[in-house]
Formats: sequence, structure tokens, C-alpha cells
Amino acid sequence: MSISIKPLADRVIVAPAAAEEKTKSGIIIPDTAKEKPQRGEIVAVGEGKVSEQGALMKPQVAVGDQVLYGKYAGTEISIDGNDYLIMRESDILAIL
Repeated sequence: MSISIKPLADRVIVAPAAAEEKTKSGIIIPDTAKEKPQRGEIVAVGEGKVSEQGALMKPQVAVGDQVLYGKYAGTEISIDGNDYLIMRESDILAIL
């Protein structure tokens, strides 16, 4: 998956996973009750953050990584009809 923008500094662009359609027990979840997904795939990564000493700190995540992030992390953006989140690397909780 390739997108036309590149995030700056320590920001990343995440394609959120699709919201769950059914519970594990088979109950179908209506659109109004679906929760925001908290996992997704990294589609673009910035160059990294500059430390106080002036050194460039490379990001720990890479394009293609599956990640978990906070429920209200990032800013929703739409590029070419697809929805993405742009967030700081520090908003990412874990790499799956």
C-alpha cells in the first residue's frame, strides 16, 4: 500500500484495521455500537525525532508493522478515499 504523502519528524501514518462485525460468540454488532479499532498497519514513517543533543533518533517502527495504539490517538485524515490516522510514534503502544 503506497500513499502520496510523507509524515514529518516522528509521525507515522496508520491504516486502521476494520471494526469488528461480529462478537466471538456470533452476535452481529450494529454500526452505532462498533468501537474504534485500536490496531492497524503502518503505511508511512517520518525520518525520526531530533534529540536535545541534535542527533537524529530513528523510528522504532517500519512500514508494514502491525501496531496497537491508544483509543483516541492520532488525527483522522482521508487520502484518495481511504481513511488513515496520523500520529506521533509515542502514541503507539506496541508492535504486534
